[in-house]
Amino acid sequence: MNSKFKKNLLEEVIEIARTASKSIMAIYEKDFAIELKNDGSPLTKADESSHHIIQEGLTNLKPHLPVLSEESPEKEVRDRRNWKSYWLVDPLDGTKEFVKRNGEFTVNIALIEGNRATLGVVLAPALQIEYSGSIELGAWRQYKNQDKIKINTSLVHDRPIRIVGSRSHTDTALDKHIKTLGDYQLKKIGSSIKTCYIADGQADLYPRFGPTSEWDTAAAQAILESAGGSMIDLFDQPLRYNTKDDFLNPNFIAFGNPHLSWLQSFIKNSGKKIETEAFKNVEKLKALRVTHQDLDQAISRLKNDPDLDQITLKRLKKRKLLVKDMIARLESDLIPDINA
Repeated sequence: MNSKFKKNLLEEVIEIARTASKSIMAIYEKDFAIELKNDGSPLTKADESSHHIIQEGLTNLKPHLPVLSEESPEKEVRDRRNWKSYWLVDPLDGTKEFVKRNGEFTVNIALIEGNRATLGVVLAPALQIEYSGSIELGAWRQYKNQDKIKINTSLVHDRPIRIVGSRSHTDTALDKHIKTLGDYQLKKIGSSIKTCYIADGQADLYPRFGPTSEWDTAAAQAILESAGGSMIDLFDQPLRYNTKDDFLNPNFIAFGNPHLSWLQSFIKNSGKKIETEAFKNVEKLKALRVTHQDLDQAISRLKNDPDLDQITLKRLKKRKLLVKDMIARLESDLIPDINA
């Protein structure tokens, strides 16, 4: 996709997000019922309405790409591991904030190409803020009735460090480790707005040491990277998508200034003399992760083989478990206290 095509595509996705946002606000302004999913998280008619609008809108775009939404039925995304490019959607990120009526919820739409989030739109309908970005083009923010402006992360590092964290999810590891960073300000916010605040220079750092899903981060990561920032796991690797069977992200750190060693700061302050040995293990961890991913893909291909070889499949699964165990042990050695 060339730059002109990407720019037009980005505008089309913004319009889809706006339409979905209008449907969300129509429900937000009235009384609404709350259901619980199997994992205990809330679900409202706004989630479902936004999902259907975005699904239909993205399906009509060219090129035609599959859509993976938080609300997608399993049968629609069963073969998603074979997708090279697709749309990744959270139709209502921050349903807890929606239920609390504090306005901190968003519509998230991301384009995934080759496991990377390359285009993203995050729209906060109640706050009337739009963020958008493309790796090739840059990132923008628009408030209601104001012109769209190009945004960049802040490269100025003055004290205090401006940290953002989750409003609805307790993160004891975050509370523990930010105290080691010196003078800081912590602002708790819901949904993908946290990462977008780093993208437009309002915040410096967002460490997340708790569960998130791929649809929670993809759109905001695309915007953050388009604005000059980064979102990495605890082994200095950028977050990637559709590389495994589940949708869970690893623990990660999002930041605006790529020239500062945020990750090393957390490792150094973990309370043990592990730094030298830890960084020696990073390359080993990278190799093991590649091996684990290759095994995962081989198992997926074998499952779809009409001449299924059960013995080979069993061996691959056993090897995958062994590699996973090796990764877990090395991770524990690298940052032993990060989730203590």
